[in-house]
Amino acid sequence: MRVITKAYGPVDVSEKQKILLPAGLFGFESLKDYVMLDAERQPFFWLQSTESVAVAFIMISPFLFRPDYELNLSDDELDDIGLSSPEAALVFSIVTIPSDGGPMTANLQGPIVINRDTRLGKQLILNDPRWKTRHDIMAELSENAAAKKGPC
Repeated sequence: MRVITKAYGPVDVSEKQKILLPAGLFGFESLKDYVMLDAERQPFFWLQSTESVAVAFIMISPFLFRPDYELNLSDDELDDIGLSSPEAALVFSIVTIPSDGGPMTANLQGPIVINRDTRLGKQLILNDPRWKTRHDIMAELSENAAAKKGPC
């Protein structure tokens, strides 16, 4: 399948890269069909709408910079994407890179959860006060590195 992307122009993608978000994303509820692409810089990914070239999101696994990240979800919250076990879930946070040079942040309050088997996904809203819409990725990576080193 050929998709025109915001980041790379036209690219060929496989069926395995297709993601269906039946409820869309918050603010983009009418867009349901996406593809997931590796970004040029790891550990990032692109979530590209196949319905609108202008709509693409940079994503990252929140566990890379917040090993303590957890989603306390009921089974009901994930039934509609057929997720029966946590092992079948892929979890991503949408990344914001400000044009003014400010810190790159990730939304841990509104993760995207994808069933790796069915490629169905949904965006959730977590009510845990630890998770905000703007977590400074680099600052939290530095804090984790310092914590692993321990006191001097």
